[in-house]
Amino acid sequence: MAPTLDLDFVRAQFPAFSVEGLGRQGFFDNAGGSYMCAPVMERLDRFFRERKVQPYGPYEASRLGGEEMDEARHRLAAMMGVDTDEVSFGPSTTQNTYVLAQAFRQSMKPGDAIIVTNQDHEANSGPWRRLADAGFEVREWQIDPETGHLDPAKLDALLDDKVRLVCFPHCSNVVGEVNDVAAIVAKVHDAGAVACVDGVSYAPHGLPDVDRLGADIYLFSAYKTYGPHQGVMVIRRALAERLPNQAHFFNGDVLYKKFTPAGPDHAQVAACAGMADYIDLLHARHFGTETDPRIRATRVHDLMRAQEISLLQPLLDYLKSKNSVRLIGPSKAEGRAPTVAITADRPGADLAEALAPHEINAGGGDFYAVRPLKALGVGDEGVLRLSFVHYTSKGDIDRLIRALDHVL
Repeated sequence: MAPTLDLDFVRAQFPAFSVEGLGRQGFFDNAGGSYMCAPVMERLDRFFRERKVQPYGPYEASRLGGEEMDEARHRLAAMMGVDTDEVSFGPSTTQNTYVLAQAFRQSMKPGDAIIVTNQDHEANSGPWRRLADAGFEVREWQIDPETGHLDPAKLDALLDDKVRLVCFPHCSNVVGEVNDVAAIVAKVHDAGAVACVDGVSYAPHGLPDVDRLGADIYLFSAYKTYGPHQGVMVIRRALAERLPNQAHFFNGDVLYKKFTPAGPDHAQVAACAGMADYIDLLHARHFGTETDPRIRATRVHDLMRAQEISLLQPLLDYLKSKNSVRLIGPSKAEGRAPTVAITADRPGADLAEALAPHEINAGGGDFYAVRPLKALGVGDEGVLRLSFVHYTSKGDIDRLIRALDHVL
């Protein structure tokens, strides 16, 4: 029998919950940035206090700083089932995607095509769409305008021997539905193309097994996954080796440096190892000892998702019962992330403001998802977005529903 998440233990790992006045707030803006876990904070503090020198030098502080940066890459890679040098870091997922788009621009030929969706956050849409300015064909895989669903059957009509790249989200930051990445990637590969997956809105709900998913590129943001403000980028070796270097010429043969033109943020890269620390803490608490990091990460992933699904369904049921509310995305918790966007009789930002006095922290607007919202018929009023993760409690959900009763 699978264990139940020890929520008291979980919340003890997040200092924000101990801050007077903050800890009692219902935090429902996690899709914009999660709380940072204590192991990440501790590593950041230690690096700034003891390692804030140029890393990889011969003296101890420098050597230790470099080792901690390497540790972050090594441990996260192992948990995702990829090689250490297939993981690199950059300032943000948006900037990482822009760099990759330039690499593809340089490697593609006139007449080549790429496929993007209108379900994505702009980070995994805009940079690729701009390749049309360089003469490449951009095709749009469109969502259902009522549900936001991205139908894999509609991809078949877009795939042909001209397509070099297909970019799509693991899940949308407003629709919330979890796409079947492995099945979509298989279609893409059968067509001889490369699959780029935006995992920003999925990774906070359980670190993915990228090898099992089969994606050639997998991108996510550490600051939404309990870590520091870094973009994490997995590029599988076969693809990375054939794309042109985007870094200093002397770094072109180093896989994890090849797509990061600027120097890394040493402290934040090193602190990303704290994300792995946190996953290991949860595993030890709930499952005991396990030597394989990939198994540990998978178990914790499933533990997080089970907690989220149990809390999500009552919220979805409540929202579906309100005639004045349009729920974006699926109404069943299985198969969607706990990122819930709604429209009502006033702008999303106004609803978020109305919730604040009820000690509910949420956001309203378009969340850089202008294209999917437009496709869904949502205008400038935007949506109210209620996003949570595994550290959210049943009490938080109950208070949210009571608050919504006052403002809807």
